[in-house]
This record gives sequence, C-alpha cells and structure tokens, in this order.
Amino acid sequence: MTSRPLEVALVTGMSGAGRSTAARALEDLGWFVMDNLPPALLSQAIELATKSNNLDRVAVVVDVRSGSMFKALAAALDDLEDKQVLLRTLFLEASDESLVRRFESSRRPHPLQGQGRIVDGLQAERALLGDLRAEADVVVDTTNLNVHDLRRKVEAAFAEETPADLRATVLSFGFKYGIPVDADLVADMRFLENPHWDTELRALTGLDEPVSDVVTSSSAAQQFFKLYEDLVCTMRPGYLTEGKRYVTIAVGCTGGKHRSVASAEELASRLRAQGIQTLVVHRDLGRE
Repeated sequence: MTSRPLEVALVTGMSGAGRSTAARALEDLGWFVMDNLPPALLSQAIELATKSNNLDRVAVVVDVRSGSMFKALAAALDDLEDKQVLLRTLFLEASDESLVRRFESSRRPHPLQGQGRIVDGLQAERALLGDLRAEADVVVDTTNLNVHDLRRKVEAAFAEETPADLRATVLSFGFKYGIPVDADLVADMRFLENPHWDTELRALTGLDEPVSDVVTSSSAAQQFFKLYEDLVCTMRPGYLTEGKRYVTIAVGCTGGKHRSVASAEELASRLRAQGIQTLVVHRDLGRE
C-alpha cells in the first residue's frame, strides 16, 4: 500500500480538444496514464493501483470512444468515492469552429457523427458530457491555446500533489474574440483609460512598463484591484470547503492587448502576495 491516498486524475472532454497532449504532459510529470479505459473497468483499475507500491498518481483518459460504455462512468465515479483516493477531473473543450477545423485537418470523422456532419457529432458529445463538465475541478478551453500553453496549464494544476490551498489562473482576453468559456470569474477592464488611443503606446502591450503604469496607476484601477483581491480572498475558504481548488479568472478589455494584459499581471501579483499559487496566460496577445 502507498503511504498516502492514491491521486487519480480523470482526463476527459471534447474530442479534438487536446486530451492526448494533456495525457502526455501528465505522463512527463510522472503520472501513470491509462488511455481510453472503458469506464466499467475504472473501479477495478484503481483498486489494483491502490495495491501497488509503485503507483501514487494515476491519470485515466475517458472519452466518447468508449461508446455506450461511457454511460457507466457516473456509477464508476460514485464507486470511487468509497475508496481512499483523491480524485480530480480535468475537462478539455474548445469552440465548435475550432474543433471542426481540427477534424477537417486530420481528415478523421467525429466518433459520434454517424452519417451526419462533424457539428452533429459535437452537439451530441456536448450533451453527453454536460454533467461531467459542470462537476469538473479544472476546465481548460483550448480554442486559442497551442500545445505549449496547454502543457503549462496542465503542469500548473497537476505538477505537485493535491494542493491544500487555492490555485488560480488569471487569463487576459479581448472581448472582441469572445469571453473564455472556462472562466469562473470575469473582470471587465474597459472602464479604464485605453492606451490604444495614445500613439506612443499603441504599438506596445500591457507587458511593457509604460502601458502598465498608465493602466494600473489610476485611483480607479487601484481601488478595483484591491476590491477584486478581497473578493477572491473572501471566496477562497468557501471554494476550499466545497472541494474547489482551482479557479480561472478572466480579465478582459477590447482587444486583449493593453488593459487586460497589464491588469492580469497586477492581479496575479496581488494574489501571489496572498499565498495563492497563480499562473498568468495572455490568450489574445499578439492577435492584433
């Protein structure tokens, strides 16, 4: 027997959203990965893993390739609650447009499309996975992430043993590209002065000090950051009580280049000062 409860990462989500990349990232972190395991066998596999002296972290990739057996997943997860394991669910998704492009690029059909179109398969899959997504510990939208960004997010969530405290991802974005679907909280920074209208600052980004100073130095900005920092800290013990240890905070402006980027960096700095491990991702930086 292991000296601590077995950690189990359930990797699931939309077909084409990056499950293979996430599984490889976990494997590189030292997790034992079982890909496309039939849900009915999940409980047996975990029971065998708990009896092994060599395994303390197991990742299981489960998806709709399991066909009708996928419906057995809910029962298998309920059964795991009776075992001494620490279960976390990683759910990967992406926009229909992005997923269609990926399937067309690979020239492979969606596993649920049958005689219909790829989008028909995606709709059926979203309906099938709805409850699982709602209960997931970590949701990652890979629409605008490359494989390196996805690996960094997986590593931030699973690199160490199950955290006792809250972890945060602060994600800057541009509203004109859409609100991130994996956001738990959304902050709108469009009330601040826009550096885009300053010809000396327009070509710079929120990572550059002159832009950051303009965005974060005003009294309105400082008041906002303090209030938002307090908000997250207020929610922190409740999240932990409910078993939620990962939060994604989306920080937006018009184009995702100036205000949201500088604000995301400022907010992340404040959260780190509060002892919250924080990853920063700039989703739309460089798209303009």
